[in-house]
Order: sequence, then structure tokens, then C-alpha cells
Amino acid sequence: MGKAIIFAAVSLDGYVARDDDSVGPLFDSYGNGDVEVTFSDESRVFRTTRATADFLNATAPRMAAGVLGRRLFDHTNGWEGVPPNGEHAFVVTHHPPTDWPHLGRAPFTFVPDVRSAVEQAKAFAGDRDVSVTAGEVGGQAFQEGLIDQVVLNLVPVVLGSGRPFFGSGGPAEVLLEDPRIVQGRRVTHLVYDVRR
Repeated sequence: MGKAIIFAAVSLDGYVARDDDSVGPLFDSYGNGDVEVTFSDESRVFRTTRATADFLNATAPRMAAGVLGRRLFDHTNGWEGVPPNGEHAFVVTHHPPTDWPHLGRAPFTFVPDVRSAVEQAKAFAGDRDVSVTAGEVGGQAFQEGLIDQVVLNLVPVVLGSGRPFFGSGGPAEVLLEDPRIVQGRRVTHLVYDVRR
């Protein structure tokens, strides 16, 4: 079975977005190079440095499914029905949309709780991996012991406030292994396995 991985850009002070959900310089590394990279949606092309491209190309194709919250789904309009990474998205919500134009046609499943969303995503993914968005959903999954790996794409910026990487509650103490480190331009990719 594959891994469940929290994967996100994060500021030095631990935020994955500003208070208004904008990302500011957190995504600058997706456009600061000359190497083209895509995830599962090939129409979304990023231009990164060679180091970041190699890192993403080693990671993204293993992602078969993603788990995210309703807030991000609404903020992006569900990426117009195309999962941001992988072939299927599992959205954690108690109130599935009824008027989304892609409802019933897009590979999105609406699930009432984090545990069920991660379990369904892992079953879908088989021996491939599942990405779990940082923030409230990722923090809850981490707290419930559902996360196998944490990937911090650390950006040299201090936002001062915003949406915390592990959500508003913050996790209990958990030990992680030493990171694997890939240095990009304006981003350092840190890959931590959760110690079992």
C-alpha cells in the first residue's frame, strides 16, 4: 500500500496561506525557473528550476488521489472538475455541494470525515500514494495517525499570520525521521517520514 503524505508549501513561521487564503510568495518556486513541470492536469504547467522539477517529477506521478477540505474545494471551485494531483479527489465535508457544475461528472467524492476520506483515497490509490492537503484536514489526519510522510516545501518568507500547516488545533507531539533535503530556488524541499 502507498503512503498518505501531507505535501504543501509553507512559510518559515508555519503558514500555508494568508488569512484571506491567498498564497502570496509561497508558490513563487512554481514559476521561477525554465523547466516545465505538470502534475496530473497537463494544462497546468509550472516552470521551476531543475532541482525542483526533479523533486516534483519523482513525487507527483506516485500520487493517485488527493484528500482536501471543503474550504479549499470552494476556494478553487474544485479546479473546474480536474483533481489538482492524481486521478481522484476526496473532499471532506458535511455539506456536499448541490450546484457545482461538475457534480456527477468529475472524479470527486464527498466524504463526511477525514479518516474515511484517507481510507477511501488509499483504497483507490492501491500501491501508489495519496496527497493530503495541509491545514485543518491534514492536521486532523496527522493527529489520527493516518499520515506516513510530511513534505514541507519551505519558502523563505515570514507571513506573520495565516492558515497553519497543521490547522488550528496543532498536533500532539510526534517524532519524525531526519529529512531528505532538496534545495531549489526560493524553496527547500524537506521530506520527513513519520516515525512508527
